[in-house]
Amino acid sequence: MCDRNEYIPSAYEIKDVVKQTDAEYTFRVAYSADVKPGQFFEVSIPKFGESPISISEIGPDYIDLTIRKVGRVTSEIFTYTGGDKLFMRGPYGNGFDLDVFKGKELIVAAGGTGVSPVKPVIDYFAANPGEVTSCKVLLGYKSQQDILFKNSLANWTSSLDVSLTLDRAEEGYGGRVGFVSALVPGLDIANPPEAQVIVVGPPAMITSTAKEFLNRGIAISNIWISLERRMCCGIGKCGHCRINDQYVCLDGPVFNYEKGVNLVD
Repeated sequence: MCDRNEYIPSAYEIKDVVKQTDAEYTFRVAYSADVKPGQFFEVSIPKFGESPISISEIGPDYIDLTIRKVGRVTSEIFTYTGGDKLFMRGPYGNGFDLDVFKGKELIVAAGGTGVSPVKPVIDYFAANPGEVTSCKVLLGYKSQQDILFKNSLANWTSSLDVSLTLDRAEEGYGGRVGFVSALVPGLDIANPPEAQVIVVGPPAMITSTAKEFLNRGIAISNIWISLERRMCCGIGKCGHCRINDQYVCLDGPVFNYEKGVNLVD
């Protein structure tokens, strides 16, 4: 008897589709098996191909996949609606371990689409704020039109310390301006050596923001990053995710920065 082909996906029904921005939609898919924040699925469309997509929300009988329209596969997915089915395989990768953050001071810094893979962590501690001593969330976007998860953002601010910044000033916006890394030097951190930090976003953002946290006395072993942009086949066969001796699909995409510092582009 032959083992099941690892590349064969299964069909899952789309329960709902929510427009986040002109380029990003969230697809709520029926799913009830175990999954961890930070993991990803390979989403495929017959005759079009497949794309690795991070999980942006975990529910009792569903997962959310927030997808950016950037190519042939994702453009086709954007024609799908509730009742249609997506072909998926997974979940893959090493996710965020929530137990690491419980009872600690937690700071989450994310930029752009990098908010998606860390959103389940923010959701969890927004619903269970007593499980951390404090939780600060730093979010950065290019413009007001690029802000993701606006409904969730309103919920987060009711129980967490949330700061939002845009890359540049624009008409009708009176909030913070600048990169996420610029928020770190003035951040109130009660106990830097013991605080836990998550940084997710473009490579340059990860590097600059992690550097600022290190300057504030955060231990490198207490910083966690996600290299979700490097994900490819999901099972370490194609080699496209390989960096030195690490396979992002298998060993990541979540890495402790003690190892990840040598993996960021």
